[in-house]
Amino acid sequence: MKNLTIGFIGLGLIGGSIAKAIRRVHPSYKIIAYNRSENSRILALNDGTLDIATDKIDDHFRECDYIFLCTPVEMNVHYLTILKDYIEEGTIITDVGSVKGNIHQAVRDLGMEVSFIGGHPMAGSEKTGYTSASDHLLENAFYILTPTTQTPNSAIHTMTALVSEIGALPLVLDEKEHDRTVAAISHLPHLIAATLVNLVKDSDSSAGTMKKIAAGGFKDITRIASSSPDMWEQICMTNSENISELINDYVASLLQVKNALDTHQEGEIYKLFTTSRDYRDSFDDHVAGPISQTYTIFCDLKDEYGAIATVATLLATHQISIKNIGINHNREHQEGVLLIEFYTEKAREDAISLLTLHQFHPKKS
Repeated sequence: MKNLTIGFIGLGLIGGSIAKAIRRVHPSYKIIAYNRSENSRILALNDGTLDIATDKIDDHFRECDYIFLCTPVEMNVHYLTILKDYIEEGTIITDVGSVKGNIHQAVRDLGMEVSFIGGHPMAGSEKTGYTSASDHLLENAFYILTPTTQTPNSAIHTMTALVSEIGALPLVLDEKEHDRTVAAISHLPHLIAATLVNLVKDSDSSAGTMKKIAAGGFKDITRIASSSPDMWEQICMTNSENISELINDYVASLLQVKNALDTHQEGEIYKLFTTSRDYRDSFDDHVAGPISQTYTIFCDLKDEYGAIATVATLLATHQISIKNIGINHNREHQEGVLLIEFYTEKAREDAISLLTLHQFHPKKS
């Protein structure tokens, strides 16, 4: 590809990570960004990610071949409207929102279909902001592209190539298929996790027994209930129709399970777990999905003074960063007393090698 000029509206975790990745693989590309926070603009200029940083959308963006909208879902449409007056013929605007229907409708209303490719990089982190951005955040993560019926094939080809070059896995879908897919594999699971946590909260005794022993598997399947309420309200409200339809299907499946329990249909329960196990075991573990992965291990450890500090010090002296560490009190489905969580897969693998060498017998969760 020729040298391109890439624009960014927003330099948070995702926008900053894409910009850093593009700079890494294409150091000669010109990168321009608008961001409200001055601190992020200064950091991105100082670390060489940006060539130009601005606090307003202006004529700089007329130079751009591609512009990434990397603001919250409800703000992307606002900035799309502003950009309409600043783009030249051939410029392509893309976004990074997790719901596509609303912005595709805005594109149609604005008559900008020839200038748009929807985008959804399926990667993220519990961290936010440019300071948490990384040039490898999107590696091995699916990056869904949703072109319009009028998007030029050449633009789709260039965008697909760019996504591949930064290490992500491009997948071209219709925006309706995208929204139904993520409703099933991301949006509904977040709602299920939240409602399950609230069910336990409302069902708990005054002594809080359920909360006290809610660890292990329960914490694993409800981890995403700790996600940002503001962000997830926006996502659910912009994909409500698809989520609602899938809730109907899910409620129907739960009623089937209830009936099997009420009538003691053991074969149906066996079939439920067999089918779900086989399907889940067929998933590819080498790619990232829409729900961020956890990187945890369990270690054998005597419950004695200084034991946790010993492990933490050992990891720290080998520059292995720990996200969380603590005693696993509920080990019904897991081996090992000490639970350690890491930020990356590499950190986990390095820790396993190190702790194995020192006879702590680490096991992946």
